[in-house]
Amino acid sequence: MSDKAQFEKEADLCSAFIEAATKGGTWKAYPETAGFDILLVRNDGVQIGVEAKLALNAKVLAQILPGHINYSYASTGPDYRAVLVPAGKDGALRSVCAALGITVITCRHEQPGDRWYRIYGPELPNTRYVDSSDWHEWAPMKRCDVPDYVPDVSAGVASPVSLSAWKVKAIKLAIILEERPVTRADFKALQLSPTRWTDPYTGWLRKTDEGYVPGPHMPDFKAQHPRNYEEIKADRDRWMPGAIPMVTRPKQGQQEALL
Repeated sequence: MSDKAQFEKEADLCSAFIEAATKGGTWKAYPETAGFDILLVRNDGVQIGVEAKLALNAKVLAQILPGHINYSYASTGPDYRAVLVPAGKDGALRSVCAALGITVITCRHEQPGDRWYRIYGPELPNTRYVDSSDWHEWAPMKRCDVPDYVPDVSAGVASPVSLSAWKVKAIKLAIILEERPVTRADFKALQLSPTRWTDPYTGWLRKTDEGYVPGPHMPDFKAQHPRNYEEIKADRDRWMPGAIPMVTRPKQGQQEALL
């Protein structure tokens, strides 16, 4: 079977690699995270940012390199950067990747019954030994932020719906709205800006005397991230803010009665 036939889509390539790379539990894969197709995180916090393509080309090199270059080159990012391509599709740019400190990972389908068959290479860096000919340490000042939940999206798809830190907070607000209206105190507790939510032109929320309730154009975060939505909901006792009544100004008639 040819490599092209093995992986017709980048999503298939990413799926095969993630399944193989995360066996054993040393590495956890976060699809479409921190601007990478895959962010691999080792159990001690070490990170590998991975961009996938069906062939090694200049476009994937531009994607894996940091977008903002300063005196420290990449002040925030993973410990290692890599491109993922099917076996036999690494081409002449492999030497360019080596010069840039980019690891080229090649991947192929599993071969049942062959215990010595390697699905991908090179081996991921471990805590005992790192082959410097394969892996270049980028030494970022700060590692990528990792979400509390593994995104329930597929890596390598076009226009992915990412699970950002903002999206997690938005899902929490949506879960509160299932039980009661929200107030500005809820936004403050979740560290979520209310501007977009309370703007009447967005139609996300509608103001009532008890607080804000879903409006006609409230995004369906549950449809976007069904598994993550239920995971966050299951953790409600850990993050759910207490209900605080909405402070409202007395109406004109009520003001006159108080005088």
